[in-house]
Amino acid sequence: MTIVAAHVGGRPVPVAEVDAREARLRATSPAASLPLAGTSEGRQLRRWLTQLIVTERVVIAEAARLGVSSAGAPGIDEVLPDVSARLEIGSVTAAVLSDPLARALFVYVTAYVAVSDDDVADYHARNPMRFATGTRGTRRPRGWQNPAPPPSLQQVRTAITEHLLAAAQRRAFRNWLDTRRADLVKLAPGFEHPGDPRQPDNVHRH
Repeated sequence: MTIVAAHVGGRPVPVAEVDAREARLRATSPAASLPLAGTSEGRQLRRWLTQLIVTERVVIAEAARLGVSSAGAPGIDEVLPDVSARLEIGSVTAAVLSDPLARALFVYVTAYVAVSDDDVADYHARNPMRFATGTRGTRRPRGWQNPAPPPSLQQVRTAITEHLLAAAQRRAFRNWLDTRRADLVKLAPGFEHPGDPRQPDNVHRH
């Protein structure tokens, strides 16, 4: 009898697959960077790996359903350009987006996302120096001396639009993927989401 960690769309994810993924991770990562097996933190690692596996399966299933292929997928740096973007979208989704198929699905799912002129203008009003270039004057203990004036909205409109659009796309994809996981994934006891407050290893410690 096969012991399962989860089902995705009714199809089982064997515990052996989680075991194999953990073994590969431990074989390729410094031991000091990973929690000991069998500890609370070690079980949390297995829960995270389970989330990664089921999310990969959701991506494959949804790409097939929507007719999406990996052809023409953007590079990872186009989707997740920096650490902030990776933190914003979540560690599991960021890991899944290393696959071109997931990035192609990202493009498909977020094709409708747009930002309005009002959004751009409001952002510039709240962050007038966010995309300023060139000198900002001289830094002094009490602030800037002779700071350059902020750029006009017209000068930074394109940069702000791209910034807001990228953030909105990441948010939309994360929310969409969360919904599809909730619809398709059923986790077995012991393989709950790491952040599930009902599982015994989700204990905040100081």
